Amino acid sequence: MEVFDFNKIKAYSYEERDKNILFSQSNFKVRIIELPPNGKMPECEMKSTVIFYIISGEAKVKVNEEQKSITEGQCLITKPSRVSMVTQNGVKIMAVQIDLLSTRGD
Repeated sequence: MEVFDFNKIKAYSYEERDKNILFSQSNFKVRIIELPPNGKMPECEMKSTVIFYIISGEAKVKVNEEQKSITEGQCLITKPSRVSMVTQNGVKIMAVQIDLLSTRGD
């Protein structure tokens, strides 16, 4: 068992995002995403379900062609899709990727 304090975890830039992985196994991954003011995460094709939980700040998240603003304490859950985000004042997010096909045992 491991306890994570999201307020104390250092997040690396998008270019070094592999360092932000806190936990990983074949069908499940948890990472921290932190974008600075006026930061963005370029569009990426997510092949898994993703849960984005906003630890602090606010972001506009685009999922396929739909855009939503999410703020501290809110959560956005997506099915496999194209995802991108931007922030005006900065944001820190916990992202959980779940490969549901791997969990079925098919």
